[in-house]
Amino acid sequence: MPADTLTEDHAAPDYRSTVFLPETEFPMRAGLPQREPEWLARWDRLGVYDRLRARAAGRQPFVLHDGPPYANGHLHIGHALNKVLKDFITRSQQMMGRDARYVPGWDCHGLPIEWKIEEAYRARGQDKDAVDVVEFRQECRRFAEGWVEVQRDEFRRLGVTGKWDDPYLTMDYHAEAVIAGEFMKLVMNGSLYQGSKPVMWSPVEQTALAEAEVEYHDHTSHMIWVGFPVVAQHEFAPLDGCLRTDLLGARVVIWTTTPWTIPQNRAVAFGPGIAYGLYEVTGRPEASMARIGGTYLLADKLADETFRAAKLEPGMYRRLRDVPADELASLVLAHPYRGIEGGAGEWDGDIPMLPGDHVTEDAGTGFVHTAPSHGDDDYQLALKHGLKMTHNVLPDGSYRADLPVFGGQAILTADGKEGPANVSNIKALAGQGALLAKGKLKHSYPHSWRSKAPLIYRNTPQWFAAIDKPLADGMDAHGETIRARALASIDELVTWTPPSGRNRIHSMVEGRPDWVLSRQRAWGVPLTCFTRKGARPDDADFLLRDDRVNGRILEAFERDGADVWYRDGFKERILDGIVDPAEYEQVMDVLDVWFDSGSTHAFVLRDRADGAPDGIADLYLEGTDQHRGWFQSSLLQACATRGRAPYRGVLTHGFTLDEKGMKMSKSLGNTVAPQEVIDQYGADILRLWVAQSDYTVDLRIGKEILKGTADAYRRLRNTMRFMLGALAGFDAAERLPLAEMPELDALMLHRLAELDTRVRAGYAAYDFQGVFRALFDFATGDLSAFYFDIRKDALYCDAPTSPRRRAARTVLDALFQRLTLWLAPILPFTAEDVWLSRHPSDEDSVHLHDFPETPAEWLNPALAAKWDGIRRARRVVTAALELRRADKTIGASLEAAPVVHVEDAATLAALRSVDFAAVCITSDVGLSGDPAPSEAFRLPEVPGIGVVFELAEGEKCQRCWQILPDVGTHDHPATCARCDAVLDAAGV
Repeated sequence: MPADTLTEDHAAPDYRSTVFLPETEFPMRAGLPQREPEWLARWDRLGVYDRLRARAAGRQPFVLHDGPPYANGHLHIGHALNKVLKDFITRSQQMMGRDARYVPGWDCHGLPIEWKIEEAYRARGQDKDAVDVVEFRQECRRFAEGWVEVQRDEFRRLGVTGKWDDPYLTMDYHAEAVIAGEFMKLVMNGSLYQGSKPVMWSPVEQTALAEAEVEYHDHTSHMIWVGFPVVAQHEFAPLDGCLRTDLLGARVVIWTTTPWTIPQNRAVAFGPGIAYGLYEVTGRPEASMARIGGTYLLADKLADETFRAAKLEPGMYRRLRDVPADELASLVLAHPYRGIEGGAGEWDGDIPMLPGDHVTEDAGTGFVHTAPSHGDDDYQLALKHGLKMTHNVLPDGSYRADLPVFGGQAILTADGKEGPANVSNIKALAGQGALLAKGKLKHSYPHSWRSKAPLIYRNTPQWFAAIDKPLADGMDAHGETIRARALASIDELVTWTPPSGRNRIHSMVEGRPDWVLSRQRAWGVPLTCFTRKGARPDDADFLLRDDRVNGRILEAFERDGADVWYRDGFKERILDGIVDPAEYEQVMDVLDVWFDSGSTHAFVLRDRADGAPDGIADLYLEGTDQHRGWFQSSLLQACATRGRAPYRGVLTHGFTLDEKGMKMSKSLGNTVAPQEVIDQYGADILRLWVAQSDYTVDLRIGKEILKGTADAYRRLRNTMRFMLGALAGFDAAERLPLAEMPELDALMLHRLAELDTRVRAGYAAYDFQGVFRALFDFATGDLSAFYFDIRKDALYCDAPTSPRRRAARTVLDALFQRLTLWLAPILPFTAEDVWLSRHPSDEDSVHLHDFPETPAEWLNPALAAKWDGIRRARRVVTAALELRRADKTIGASLEAAPVVHVEDAATLAALRSVDFAAVCITSDVGLSGDPAPSEAFRLPEVPGIGVVFELAEGEKCQRCWQILPDVGTHDHPATCARCDAVLDAAGV
């Protein structure tokens, strides 16, 4: 019935049932917290990880070696960040054609776990030392086993793929055997030695700590200025030829924040390049401890500051003369405790003045109190000048009982609090008249990362790996020493992401001391070596070096684990028939836990069938703190035992902060637990937060940030949902060749080809933020706000056989396949949901597919350049219409038929070559090369284009809603020619 026969008594025809609206059961609401566990169970049932390994046979392997987390607590957000980044990499490398192997692992030995067991003992009043060591170790093992299971489930809930049914554990018997074997390589190649030198010591835990086990917190220390009296002067050649004796009785002033080290002083160091002077006190207030008439030696730059600390004002002291370095070197000092009551001659020896390159005039007095047993610079100076070490401080942080005056006093108590030693020394110095000034200083100070208690430097016999000693192992391709091999690896063999990581670890390795390997604990792999009774550490036969002994140890560890080292009679069984067991001592220290994790390359990459073919990982990935931790321990260990780094690439990420950029702390209540995020939003939202963040710096997370992430997810999900609906019923026979496609659809294939390059390059460079941003901008900009918006008309209203509709559905099919697979490494749960919504199967998974290859002919830069101009013109039209929508002139863009004035002839020709009205989603458009009238709408950023608004002429088609002059002139009432033909073809 013609439209003009309709009257007001007749309702407009309803053609909704004839429109090809999207059809999909894919829900708008994801329900991720409830549905994700179902997909995890599905992947387990399918055995996706193992099927990928089978399918990838023959491919080039890609091995990301997992840095083992500690098995001692629930995961925090930093764990989630780390494991999700690793999963992005293994999934994307697999989908780009590699055999991406990922074996998760756990660090199971060491102080954190042992400390937990000790805490339980203390809580029930049990004495750890009364428990058999093997029983204690088995308790530690059970504790670690329990947390491995908990953390495994928590990691898997994040959607992390890997060999979860067969992870590596440093406490597995084979692992313990390999760790011991790697240690015994140091015994055999000559890098292991026992030395007595100051190391970071925890009096609370009574063990040495590695630098990686130390954290720095603000701490308030005592600071004191102490005068060492000059008691003698060796001969020297003064510049003026006159030998002066005015320094006798003067006091060389030192400054220290560790008063408890004064009893251990053995020298005072000066800086040869520093200007020093002799100063006299001429007056003082009653509160000052300076002596009127007393003379003091000080660095000129620090003299005023020192006298201020002594409560002296300018005018109360004067500078007498210069004191050159050679004169300082001629001085002999007395210890401040010389002659102290009850001293029993302990401090009656002379104190030399020694030049030291470590002395600066940045702070203090310009003179450095030297206690060789309690500082590395002091120790090095002692070695150079033959000073003796002291052994005054016991493992519990107290002075030896027979130390005069201070015997038995604690520096730090068992709970990490300050003991009486500092104050006792300050009082004793004051009583001796040696104290010039005192105060308090708040500064950054080393603490144990486990007990949180302050640490001390303490001289103690320990086992070290010498990193500058040439090794007798024949692996000299990258250097003869551990340090040389490590530096060569850093510079020549390893790619660092970000590149700044190279400088960071290079400077650390370049300046680090020998590696302290021993710990005075029970839970770990023992130092599997024997020492000859009565021999000195520098004797050639001090260490037993015998391959037969090593072989027996390895065999026993493989069979029964490292516990056998502690069983009665083990030494006798191992040494019997090789040497006399009675002549050797069994070392009972355990290895630094960083040696354990540093050895993982040997029992994971080298020994496992799913390790690395050459024993070298493609990538290690951890936080930036691991430049001094696992990256470095693995580097040093591998350089000592295989001659090079165990990795080709290292990637580091930052730490997690709250939304305000503050460090997370339970006491501040600003922590974000991964499980809480998963319970509220789902793991894919947490993963998306990682993808949206720049992981190379510290990352912020909190409620508002997660809300923004969830909103981005919803927008992306709606894009995927539209594609699913628009592709309902799509068949391969419907595809249209590229040559027959309209330009708009060919343009989308060009954009896909561009994206293919961008996505692959981004994943290869571990630029996940760049990958997601490119995909998200494409999905929301190119697709939802442009292509989908334009092509909805063709998809909904064109005939199924229409070339335009077939082209759009062909493009949608390509879009679906690529977007779903490209997003799968980042959003594995959602990608699976999307994939199965279109390809339902009991045996298939999106994660069993690779990224599809993109035909080279899709790339069409010339077409893209042409459409760049078209899209710029469209922006002007869209902005002009938006103003008319805002002032209610129109309700929809289809009510308009604007006239577009275009100055550039090439742009005008481009617009005329396409259906620009369809591109602008208007019912008609006029194109003119005439100058735009003054009232035309313009955008400053798109010069040369003006838009004059006009209303569309005609009636509204009740099927497609376009306003066209021919509506109502066809057989089907109130339709346009296109819709009338579609209805005819459909038999309506």
